[in-house]
Parts: sequence; structure tokens; C-alpha cells
Amino acid sequence: MSKPEFTAGLNIAMKIPKAQYEATVAFYRDTLGFDVEEDDVSYAPTVSRTHSVRFGPNTLWLDCVDNYSQPDLWLQLHTDDLDAAASKLADIGIHPCDEVEPLENLESRTHWIKNPAGVIHLLAESGRS
Repeated sequence: MSKPEFTAGLNIAMKIPKAQYEATVAFYRDTLGFDVEEDDVSYAPTVSRTHSVRFGPNTLWLDCVDNYSQPDLWLQLHTDDLDAAASKLADIGIHPCDEVEPLENLESRTHWIKNPAGVIHLLAESGRS
């Protein structure tokens, strides 16, 4: 079995309850002056609206999740071999939890995982080296 490499992704998702969504978007756009654009969310059925924010070299996704009661922060990881990465993570008890947000029509193979503290990460295969 190959040894997978992991690298940080450029996407960070802030999952925001509907009641706090507009004020949060306004904070980044109006108060901080960041470039904020509304984007399509058809690929993520649990998200009702999303805005992207240029956040230095990263993109911060402000996702409105209607049934959330508190905000949550999600991170992105890349790997060169998704199968080997999933196997390595399973060895320490970390298994895919793709049910947290089904994704459709993506360009790469992915799994959602949770780190030991419960923070969700999108693990995306970035292509084999």
C-alpha cells in the first residue's frame, strides 16, 4: 500500500445558522470590507445559500444551514491517494462521515472526515503524483 501525502486545502467553510447568516455576511462585506460574492449551492443540498470571501490566500465559504443552532468551522485537506489516506486514517479510528453533507458532481473524489476533536474536514484527492 502506498503512503499517502496530506496537504492543506485553500477552502474553509463556516456553517452558519439561518438567523445569524445575513449579519455574518454583512460583517465580512461591510465592516471588514472583504470581497464577498454569492455563489451557487446546487452541489450541496444541506446548504441553502453560500457566499465566498477572499480571505488572504484562502477562500472562506459562508454557508447558510437552516437547521443549525450554532456555527461550525470546516476545513479542507488534499491527498494524492484517497484510498490509501482513508486506510491510514481508519487505522487510527477515523472513518469517512460522508453523510454530514452529501456532495454531487465534484471534479475530484472526496470524503468527509472528523478529526479527534470532531472538526469536519473535506479530504479531496488532488491527483496522483
